[in-house]
Amino acid sequence: MSSIQADIEARLSETEPEVEVLLAEVVGGRLVRLFIDHPDGVTLDLCERVTKRLPEVREKYALEVSSPGAERPLTKPEHFRRYLGHRARVRTRGDHDGRRSFTGELLDAGDDGVTVAAETGVVSIAYADIHRSNLLGD
Repeated sequence: MSSIQADIEARLSETEPEVEVLLAEVVGGRLVRLFIDHPDGVTLDLCERVTKRLPEVREKYALEVSSPGAERPLTKPEHFRRYLGHRARVRTRGDHDGRRSFTGELLDAGDDGVTVAAETGVVSIAYADIHRSNLLGD
């Protein structure tokens, strides 16, 4: 998890405890893209509230807050566990079995990594090796 994501999660845990930070990433050095979720769904009002709760981030970056959509990012073990049986794309930091991208059904999500039934066969990938991952819309 990035330090910006950890910082945002800590700030929101105090003021918006039901908001789950799915992904916070710095894009181009000037924009923070923040994907959030909430048990009651993500509304424009919630995105505006979250934006207002992060003045320190807005001082340094432009801030874009949105819902995850159908292709929601998967960044934590609990995200992968929640969507076992669904299709996802997992991209690795370096070559893994000669490839960097694996698309298929999420079969398992343990403490150390995830197992995907990819088009080339079943592959296990350590969380530390995952560069980016997301669900695939149906």
